[in-house]
Amino acid sequence: MKIGCIIQARSGSTRLPNKILMKIQGKETLILEVERLLNSDKIDQIIVATTDSSKDDKVESLIKSYANPKVSVFRGSEEDVLDRYYQAAKKNKIDIIIRITGDCPLIDWEVVNHIVDEFLKGDHDYASNVLTKRTYPRGLDTEVFNFKSLELMWKNCKDKREREHVTTYIRENPNKFKTKNVENKEDLSNLRWTLDENEDFILIKEIFDSLYPKNNKFNMKDILKFLKNNPNLSNINKHIEQKKNIKNEAN
Repeated sequence: MKIGCIIQARSGSTRLPNKILMKIQGKETLILEVERLLNSDKIDQIIVATTDSSKDDKVESLIKSYANPKVSVFRGSEEDVLDRYYQAAKKNKIDIIIRITGDCPLIDWEVVNHIVDEFLKGDHDYASNVLTKRTYPRGLDTEVFNFKSLELMWKNCKDKREREHVTTYIRENPNKFKTKNVENKEDLSNLRWTLDENEDFILIKEIFDSLYPKNNKFNMKDILKFLKNNPNLSNINKHIEQKKNIKNEAN
């Protein structure tokens, strides 16, 4: 059984262009995200799934130059993200897919591991921390599903929205899948750690600049402790409204 983490990433963000290439501590935020996921012992391969648009040539070059045997790049449809995921998983013979988006540089591999464990022990088709109730900070969104479910979605989804947001079909057809929502002990859904606007970048940079030099494997608990000691920082991006796609759509 091969577990692969597929990160959807493109440089053409409308709200903050080239956000995945913005640098913190001398590294692109996409690379910081990849490195955090490499800490997971559950992941056999990380695939950065970018688009076949020429503007994402730089994303391909970045991942190839990173030169890690566990990290590869795949290029596919810009609009049909579901097809991009399906083709990436099929080409790399992935049995279990972890879906992460490229705007989550603070992703916590321990949270990812926990959701993978919950997925496996329940023989589920899909498990995530954003299915029915969000209790983790936005930016730690993690979805895990098997290839069978991905293929079913790929074959059955016709609507543009279903093709763009990958797992919409599962959310809207729960009777066809065995699902689980993984909740944190404390509701931290009010915290915003994702990268969509410049204020998000300012907060994320503050966190990395303060924690990374001393411990490049800092986790969610370390971030919470840091923010508790610096309570004003969470106000930097508190006013930002998340784009409305579908209920609880993963970042």
